[in-house]
Formats: sequence, structure tokens, C-alpha cells
Amino acid sequence: MASLDGHFGYEMEIITYPGSGIEKVEDIKGKQLAFSSPTSNSGFKAPSAILKGEYGMEAERDFEPVFSGKHDNTILGVANKDYTAGAVANSVMQRMIERDVIKPEQVVSIYKSQTFPTTGFGVVYNLKPELQEQIKQAFFEFQWEGSSLQEEFKKSGEEQFIEMNYKDFWDVIRKIDAANGVSYACE
Repeated sequence: MASLDGHFGYEMEIITYPGSGIEKVEDIKGKQLAFSSPTSNSGFKAPSAILKGEYGMEAERDFEPVFSGKHDNTILGVANKDYTAGAVANSVMQRMIERDVIKPEQVVSIYKSQTFPTTGFGVVYNLKPELQEQIKQAFFEFQWEGSSLQEEFKKSGEEQFIEMNYKDFWDVIRKIDAANGVSYACE
């Protein structure tokens, strides 16, 4: 999904609450950091790779990792001072601010990553070309006006589907997985 001008994606942010004593990433040492789930890119994999690669920090050794279950829980937990800091997708946080679930002044961002691609839809490589084209056409002809997608994403500006390819758009995700030792090789 993208805006009409073709902008897409989100960033991982590490957030804390005002007065937590955390002003920069290094201040997380010896404290708690909330993640959403081990399979989440911005809620675990990206911050783990960034913390290790850029700051030499690892869970258990340098900080206490906790799992909230989902981004919303991490954001609410930090805003309500249940978690000292948390790694989140800023698009989720922005929607929560826009819906008045939290106030912007309840959280402080201490790190913002490069942009990651949003949810992608794909087809298996060996699907008949005619069916692949019909699926692609269904996405590109989707009527946003009045849809639940329009309602959910209108404030963040997403109004269309755009074509992406795995090689270019998911390169950063593959690098994060490699940094975390994730392999998709079949044995």
C-alpha cells in the first residue's frame, strides 16, 4: 500500500516515556526493552540487528527483553510507563495517536530506522500467468472509496496498491534476517 504519490513504508522506532532516564539508545543498558513478538520485523528482528550491529548491545546480556504480544501493547505499555522502552512500527504508533489512544507527549523516540516496506501481497511463482495477472489486476483496480481499508489508513495517507519486487524492496529485510542468523534454506 502506498500514498497517491507512491510513498510507502514505515520505520522502526525505539521509544521511551519522558523522564525515563533514557535519552539515547545506549541508556537502555541495564534496563528493560519491550518487543512485540520474535517474528516481527520492526518489533524484534530489526531492533535486535541494529542494537547488536550499531551499538554492540544484546538481549539478556545488556538489557532485559520482554514481549508484549503486539505493537499496540508495546506502545501502550511505554506510554503508561509499564515498559521503560519499546521497539515499534511507527505507522502503528501514528494511527494510535491519530485515534487518541495515546497522546504524542506520552512517548519520546530515541531511534528511527530507515524505511521498511509495508505489507506485501504476492503470488507463488508457478501459478498460471493468467491467474497471476487477474490477481494483480484485482489489487490495482481495488476501489478504495468507502472501503474499510480507506477508513483504517486514510490518516496515514495510503490510498493505493503499488507494484514491488522482492529483490529490491525487501533487500533491507533480508539483511536484517542475515544479521540475526535467520535462514530460509530448506533442508
